[in-house]
Formats: sequence, structure tokens, C-alpha cells
Amino acid sequence: MTPSSHGKPADLVITGCTVLVHDDRERIGFEEDAAIVVRDGAVDAVTTAAAAAGLTAADRIYARGQVALPGLINCHTHAPMVALRGLAEDLPTEEWFNDVVWPVESNLTERDVTLGARLACAEMIRAGVTAFADSYFAMDAVAAVVDACGMRAQLGQAYFSSQGPEGREASLEFALRHRDTAGGRITTALAPHAPYTVTDADLAATAELARDHGLPVHLHAAENRDQTDTSLARHGATPIQVLERTGILGTDVLIAHGTGITEADLPLLARAEGRTAVATAPRGYLKFAWPDTTPVRALRGIGVPVGLATDGAASNNSLDVWESMALTSLIQKSAEGDPRWLTSHQALHHATVQSARAVGLGGSVGRIAPGLRADLILVDLTGPHTRPVHDLAATLVHSARSADVRTTIVDGRVLMRDRVLLTVDVPAVARELEERLPALTDRGHGRRVQEYDT
Repeated sequence: MTPSSHGKPADLVITGCTVLVHDDRERIGFEEDAAIVVRDGAVDAVTTAAAAAGLTAADRIYARGQVALPGLINCHTHAPMVALRGLAEDLPTEEWFNDVVWPVESNLTERDVTLGARLACAEMIRAGVTAFADSYFAMDAVAAVVDACGMRAQLGQAYFSSQGPEGREASLEFALRHRDTAGGRITTALAPHAPYTVTDADLAATAELARDHGLPVHLHAAENRDQTDTSLARHGATPIQVLERTGILGTDVLIAHGTGITEADLPLLARAEGRTAVATAPRGYLKFAWPDTTPVRALRGIGVPVGLATDGAASNNSLDVWESMALTSLIQKSAEGDPRWLTSHQALHHATVQSARAVGLGGSVGRIAPGLRADLILVDLTGPHTRPVHDLAATLVHSARSADVRTTIVDGRVLMRDRVLLTVDVPAVARELEERLPALTDRGHGRRVQEYDT
């Protein structure tokens, strides 16, 4: 495609790279010796390096030996929980929540949240993540960090019914206050925590608020099979059936994890009135020894997009979506007993188009194409662990690492160049956060923000 003529220099030209592209049937492919022209924060053209050679540009990146991909999207995380990385190890889910995480979270201050979010954003930028979906506490602080560091995010203020109506109201107020801020890089969602911590009445009220205000919903549901079995025993319904009867499936909803989704749930998800998506974070499921994983094949079969995620670093230990991509492919092969599923091409589709759709951004990111926002990354494939290349998709999914990301760009702005972060001072953040850890991690008070009983 020929660059359009605007009578002014391009903002950025990336040239000499191989570009991941999608055709009109959403199949991925690669264009070699290509160039990407960026104007006004969007992709103006994907063309040849020769065609872009004569273009004037405010900035130019020569990317020989690198692959340009749409920026990765972390479809479900709790960014500030990097402050708890490695604190609750080798524990069953109930003990993880009740004995460590929820007591510690009762100590959280807004400053802890700010520092955790800064460190998390730095980690994600360095790993080629350009956008993330997050629900947590003190989310005004997270929004300020996203604005300052240049990332894109869908943010929601999490709430439990134990907080009373004030929790739900605060979630709505946050969503309305920050919707379409940071130059459009921040979108928002209502964020009830889960059906096991939020009553049916609160879920129904949230669904009504979502419809009234045109907001999506981001929550945990059917995280594991134990939750599904407990819900059936106590309420005569699976968590997905609870979402259906309370009207949540009539909204645009992003469901975190879903390893406890049953075959009986699939028709409900298939006929849901809103845009329904699921985020899968497989590393955490392995750590908790859950017997099941997200049923990606079944969900794809009914048209439900499955985005890649890490969950919070307290359970996953990292925010590395590259690892999530490789693990999703490998675990799906094992779960289905079929080495032909999930292929590297399919995994890349989940990491790009499907992840963008999962967080409601399918019309603006997830592909490198004219008119879409210039959220993209450059991956260096010249290292010994990525050579030779027989199948570029397989090399990206199973050989490349997050450390191979050289450059990260959001809205046409370079946030990391040649592995140098440009928008976050990591040493200063880490130093202050470590000074605050004794107060943050104290559990002697006996408090919890919530009780895990499922």
C-alpha cells in the first residue's frame, strides 16, 4: 500500500522489517522488507522499504532483522500486585487468598498502588505489551500511571458486595470519570469481583448500570471447577448461569479465567446478547494445580474470543504475555490430545486480533493496518535461540522471548527504544517500593479485605 500524501513529514517510519499482517479472512501472514508509516498516532501505510525510502519523517527506525507485530495485550491482570510477587508461593487457592493475599491487601495505600502500577507498566512495556485490562483498588492511581507512562488500558474499580452499595457506586463513578481519558488511551469497565463475592442483586444492578451508561463489565467467573461445583451445590446454578440470570451476559463482558466453564454453559455464552469474551492466564492454573484449563477450542467454536492474560504477578509471578502465548498453545494441545491444535498461527491470532476484541478494542488495535492506532512492537530475531527460521510463526511463539522485544510503540509514541525505557524510572520506583514492603506485607493485624469460601 502506498503511503498517503499529507504534505508534511511522517511522524515515524519503521523500515526494513518483516511485518505481521492479517488478510480479509483474518489469516496471518508476513510481509518482508517492509516499512510502516505512522502519522498522528495511527498507521498511515504498510508498504515496501523501497517505497518508504524517499519519505521524510520526524523519526526513523531501521529494523533489519526484526519483526513488527501488533503490540501484545494483557487481557486480565492486577498490575499493582507486582508488589506481592513471590509472597504467596506453593499454596492452594483458598490459603493463598485467605492467609496471605487478602490480609496483605488490607494494608494497601494509594502510594503502594501507584508504585506497583509503575513497576508493572515498566515490565509490560519491556515485554512488548502495549495495552492491558485491569481491575483493582485505588484505580485513580493506576489511571494516572497509565496516562504518564503512555500505555493503553481498560481499567475498572473492583468491588465486593461486603463493601455495601458504596463499592458498586465507586466502581461506576470511576468508570465515568476516566472513560476515554489519556487522549483516548484509557477506556473503562464496571468491575464486580466475582459471583462468589458479589450478590445476585449487585450483579443485576451492575448489568443495569452497564446498559444505562454503555459500559462493559470485567469480572472473574468460573475461575476453576471447584467454584463451579460449589455454585451448583449452593445456588443450583453454575457461575455462568448466574451471569446469565442476573443480566451480565446481556452486557459486553470480559470473563477472567473460565477454566470451570462447563459444556452446559456454552449455549448461554453462544447466545449472549452482549460481546462476550474470556481471558486465559495458564501459568497461574498450573501453579494452583487446577485440573482444567480455559476451554479455548470450545469457546472459539461458538464465536467467543479468547484473549491472552497473565493475571496478577502475585499468582503468576510475571506479566509476560509471550509466556502466556506459548503456554496456551502447549496446554491446549495437551488438553485436547491433538498436536494440530493450537497452532502457532492460531496462537498469534489470539495474541493480536482476539485479545483486542476481548478488551473491546478490536476496531482500533490488534492489527498493523492503515487507520488503526500505531500500537506495535519490534522483535529482534537475530539471536542464536531464534535461528534458523523455518516457520516464522513458530519461531515467534515457541522460540522468541519477551527480552527479544527491542522497541515498544503506543499511539505512535516510542515508549522503549533499543531496550531503553523512556517513560518509567525503574530504579527509583523499585527503591521506594522496597522501603514500603515491611508495612505492606504485615499480617499481624488479622484483617482481610474479603473471605474466600468456595
